[in-house]
Amino acid sequence: MLNLNLIGYSIFIGLIVFIILVVGKICYRNGNVFVAEIIPGHMELCKQINKALLIGYCLINIGYCAVNLSFWSSINSWPMLVEVISVKMAGIIIILSWLHYLNIYILVTQIHKLIKQS
Repeated sequence: MLNLNLIGYSIFIGLIVFIILVVGKICYRNGNVFVAEIIPGHMELCKQINKALLIGYCLINIGYCAVNLSFWSSINSWPMLVEVISVKMAGIIIILSWLHYLNIYILVTQIHKLIKQS
């Protein structure tokens, strides 16, 4: 008998690794430009902030995926497999977008407070 949970784990891990790598690379590349606009004249600081954001992004995603895998229920059919993978992937994508906008908000508000203090 075919174990659909193992197939689901494999598909989920493959998709999530792809998303983590592609989105991380895009955000890191474009984040340098964004952070440099917020903090003009401090390119080294911008690079360090962007690296910290990338590391945090990867750690949060890996941790969330590991927790997500531990809470999967038993998958009994192919439609259920598609449903479970879709719901798990959608949850991760929603969390990624929420974290992205939260990072932008925090960077903009905190950097502007620091600039005003200087």
